Amino acid sequence: MQDSAKSNRTLFELDLLRALVMVADCGSFTTAATRLHSTQSTVSQKVRRLEELAGHRLLERGHRDVHPTDAGHTLLGYARRMLDLNEEMAQALAGAMVETAVRIGVPEDFVNPQTTRMLAAFSRRHPQVKLEISSGLSRDLAQGFDHGELDLVLVKQRRNSRQAVHCRREPMHWIDSLRSSCLLQDPLPLVTFPPRGLYRDEMIHAVEALGLRWRIAFTSSSLSGILGAVADGIGISLLPRRAVTREHRIIDGERGLPVIDNYEIGLLHRADADADGAVRALASELWRQVQREPD
Repeated sequence: MQDSAKSNRTLFELDLLRALVMVADCGSFTTAATRLHSTQSTVSQKVRRLEELAGHRLLERGHRDVHPTDAGHTLLGYARRMLDLNEEMAQALAGAMVETAVRIGVPEDFVNPQTTRMLAAFSRRHPQVKLEISSGLSRDLAQGFDHGELDLVLVKQRRNSRQAVHCRREPMHWIDSLRSSCLLQDPLPLVTFPPRGLYRDEMIHAVEALGLRWRIAFTSSSLSGILGAVADGIGISLLPRRAVTREHRIIDGERGLPVIDNYEIGLLHRADADADGAVRALASELWRQVQREPD
């Protein structure tokens, strides 16, 4: 009787779990279908089937995107682990102990102790994989990926500007110094990344559209340099919400500064890389780390 009960337990198919994970990561059935090379209706059917098996509603549709329910969050944790374990098993059976190199590109603001600890732990668990990690501007990382110089990159980009394996909305804010405001200065001083930096053109276009005079007061390729310059009152800037500190003041809407809501964090990896299995395993861990970052 006990053996019969065990045999009747629910078995969750990896294909269904993969569909749920992709929808949750993308926040959209349409985008998830594109990433999975499937149709929206097929992905929706898989999620509904999974909800039937789980006996719970797993996703809630919002005004702009899709969010996991409490039960969905619980199942997602197990789903990611099952998919990772499946990948690990496939690597082992394919003789993945052959030493391989994985070239990774990560924006500076994601090179934090949590990320470096995760990368170090991955290296210890996978001694056959030699990580080569680069940090830089998203546009440079994306270019390196396009030129075949990087196998796996985390980039900040305009929403849907390129197909990503995983993507997440990146809320943006205009910020000023909390103690020494520059907002009313004329011309308006801007603190920006270099000319190829992602947010620079967005800032200039928005300010010019308001008819405001402006000047570049400070330029740096370092996020810490940008944050320090704004905090000290050199100028205002446009940055992700997760970068804003207690030394800054959010000024969205002031002087007509518009809400900027067209950026995302994207994870790209090369499907034909020599270390394909290792790349996918690392991509999964890196994306979990991104999901832990505050938005």
